[in-house]
Amino acid sequence: MGRKVTRALNSNPMVEMVDIPDIQLYVYRGFLPEADCQILIDKIDEKAEPSSLYKGTEQEGFRTSYSCHLNRWESDIDRIEKRISALMGIDNDYAETMQGQRYQIGQEFKAHHDFFHPAQDYWKQEELRGGQRSWTAMIFLNNVPAGGATEFPHLKIGVRPERGTLLMWNNMAVDGKPNYKSLHSGTPVVEGTKYIITKWYRQNNWVKLTGSG
Repeated sequence: MGRKVTRALNSNPMVEMVDIPDIQLYVYRGFLPEADCQILIDKIDEKAEPSSLYKGTEQEGFRTSYSCHLNRWESDIDRIEKRISALMGIDNDYAETMQGQRYQIGQEFKAHHDFFHPAQDYWKQEELRGGQRSWTAMIFLNNVPAGGATEFPHLKIGVRPERGTLLMWNNMAVDGKPNYKSLHSGTPVVEGTKYIITKWYRQNNWVKLTGSG
């Protein structure tokens, strides 16, 4: 999957590869039009609840945002999801249900990995539900006056929220094993409200294995 996505993104002139040796990281500025960003913001406001963590990994103050799972079968969600997957060259059935997230002033998601840690209890279930998370696709839905950047501390870079920007990275290293340098955080919002959506792609067909079709 890594090679397939790499070919698709490298061949698209609208996609910028961030020149960092320790991770595959891509940016597509202006990917999502303002109207679609607003559709997603409205749906997040309608459904958002306090964000959660996998059982056994909970830490006080670690993830303080609000989030929701969007209905992949709604026409607008389906259209947006399939556009992201087509860009990346991945069958959309390999993606988990798209998650919407809202961060208000002071809210954050401390440094974490998107891949699953096999030593954690949740892996026994997730291994059967599509396996490891490979790629992450994240879209910033609005401009944030201050704070709220997505930062990669091991790589010493951060991406400021900018409406419509699509950020994509590979959670796996070149040997196919989890890339621990993909550690990232959603830094605290200082001014305004931050809205994003996140899609996580699995190694196997998530829809088929979870019966979500």
